[in-house]
Amino acid sequence: MNTHLMEILSREIIKSLPSRQKDIYEYVVGLEDELASLASTSDEFMSLLVKHSPHRQAAEHFNLSFGQLMMTMHKIEDTISMQLEQKMEHAQWLDLTEKVRLQNKNIGDNVKYFYFSLHEA
Repeated sequence: MNTHLMEILSREIIKSLPSRQKDIYEYVVGLEDELASLASTSDEFMSLLVKHSPHRQAAEHFNLSFGQLMMTMHKIEDTISMQLEQKMEHAQWLDLTEKVRLQNKNIGDNVKYFYFSLHEA
């Protein structure tokens, strides 16, 4: 499935998390994104992760032990993955390009028409 769609659905799932979980998740991801923007290679990014430890910073920020923070992050990530999987199972793409072309001969060959439906379980 389209990675852009998965990102959109993930953002919606994250928005719907309980406030504290959302705050923790966004804090950690924000720190990781900052480090990623500083790194030019994946090795450099990994080195920055070890050096700056976003999870340890988050644990301190939210007054949690490192273990508590890690367990919380795993629960949050499991929730996001499970909900994303459920949403993707109910997603449906229909390519309507040929039907639209039959009705409108002025459509160029480089244009595609899709219908996307997301049925909630």
